[in-house]
Amino acid sequence: MSERQGQIQEFRQEQKLAQNISQQQLLVAQLVELPITQFVERVNTEMDDNPALEVNADGTDYPDYLESSDSQDAQETAEDFDTQREREDRQSALDEALQGIGRDDEELPVYQGGSNVGEDREEMIYGVTASFYDQLKEQMNLVDMTEHESKIMEYLIGSLDDDGLLRKTPEAISDELAVFHNVEATEAEIIETLKKLQQFDPAGIGARSLQECLLLQIERRDDSKVKTLMLQVITNYFEAFTRKHWSKIQSALKLTDIQARALFAELRKLNPKPGASLGEAMGRSMQQIIPDFIVDTQDDGTVTFVLNQGELPELKVSQSFADSMKEYQQNKEGMSRQNKEALLYIKKKVDAAQGFIDAVRTRRHTLTVTMRTIIQLQRQFFIDGDEASLHPMILKDVAERTGLDLSTVSRVCNSKYAQTRWGTFPLRHFFSDSYVTEQGEEMSTRKIKAALRDIIDGEDKRKPLSDELLTKLLTEHGYPIARRTVAKYREQMGIPVARLRK
Repeated sequence: MSERQGQIQEFRQEQKLAQNISQQQLLVAQLVELPITQFVERVNTEMDDNPALEVNADGTDYPDYLESSDSQDAQETAEDFDTQREREDRQSALDEALQGIGRDDEELPVYQGGSNVGEDREEMIYGVTASFYDQLKEQMNLVDMTEHESKIMEYLIGSLDDDGLLRKTPEAISDELAVFHNVEATEAEIIETLKKLQQFDPAGIGARSLQECLLLQIERRDDSKVKTLMLQVITNYFEAFTRKHWSKIQSALKLTDIQARALFAELRKLNPKPGASLGEAMGRSMQQIIPDFIVDTQDDGTVTFVLNQGELPELKVSQSFADSMKEYQQNKEGMSRQNKEALLYIKKKVDAAQGFIDAVRTRRHTLTVTMRTIIQLQRQFFIDGDEASLHPMILKDVAERTGLDLSTVSRVCNSKYAQTRWGTFPLRHFFSDSYVTEQGEEMSTRKIKAALRDIIDGEDKRKPLSDELLTKLLTEHGYPIARRTVAKYREQMGIPVARLRK
């Protein structure tokens, strides 16, 4: 084998490993985000699609199987198992996703992996009727920000277009904040706050151009050669990319046909309209809530929980597929092309089945450690059910205790519900930012809002309390906050000013 052939084969192997890791992590992220009903549906669909994945009726683990060699013959026959229809579908998806990029953004469909994201979100959206704006504001509660940054962030979110992109310049936003909201913010402060917004889900939100939107999505990937190539294409050959000059890109990057096809397949998964998927939630009717966690509080204060497994079956790799895998590998010397093709088909299905089982286990572990940490941090609430018992807690607190990535914790908390002794709550309910008084005392904003609502509910409706009087009463109740903060919390709770409460 020549040095050149050796380098090509080494690149193929590294690229394959990087893609497998990326695909597995993507699968885990997708499963973690699904609530129990959609998760059970996904498992059943996977079993229907993969004959190597079946119900583990006897309770034994799925069998091990020997690793097959990464021979050049196996790689060359991989394409034999893509049907003509699948190839046409992928090409059609790529063409549609790229058509009009850089020329007419309004006509860009949202694609991820060759399928319309809108269709996927139809299954994934669960019990959400909040608007695009509200969903992003909810994520504000999961990050640590000052009151000044929160004001800037709210205005940035309100300035996004329907695609989730920010078309205004920092200079224009600075002027508008000063004129319309009496908020003095420098361009540097606006850019720093925008960087935080760009960490929200979905990836690409808050980008100032289509190019930046795609780069933000690529940068969230784990480091690999594929990621490096994707960054090069969008950074250095964006015009060629928008015009679908694939041969020009392939030549510039010195890629083989196989490498180019793999690279373009990954680029096809980028979403040019991240805001459109959030907008899908608007106007949806609320579905029946089925809790993902069952939390039990004993009279002695012991708090335990279990995952709601619904009708989820235990999974294993089919024994017949595993046995066939071993048989073919033990007799691969002198194997005919037909047998090689059969081996490749079996390996593809067994790998997919094993990967899915591993992803299911990872999902179970991720949900378990996240809920356990939430209970540890908010234990008093699970004991007495008092809203005032919820301590300040943001996404970062849970991530640091569990060792999970911030985005992973966000996915767990975004669409899951917990059934408790005091009712069924979305996990987001247990999060609350904090307010630091002039004396340095940290208070939960949820506690303050609960106290504010109690005062307003008990006021004389013929003489509603002004914000100044509300501030004084809150101070007497042990919540020494500023009048402007009282006004802010009142507005967030949808409570009008005094003259409109008569």
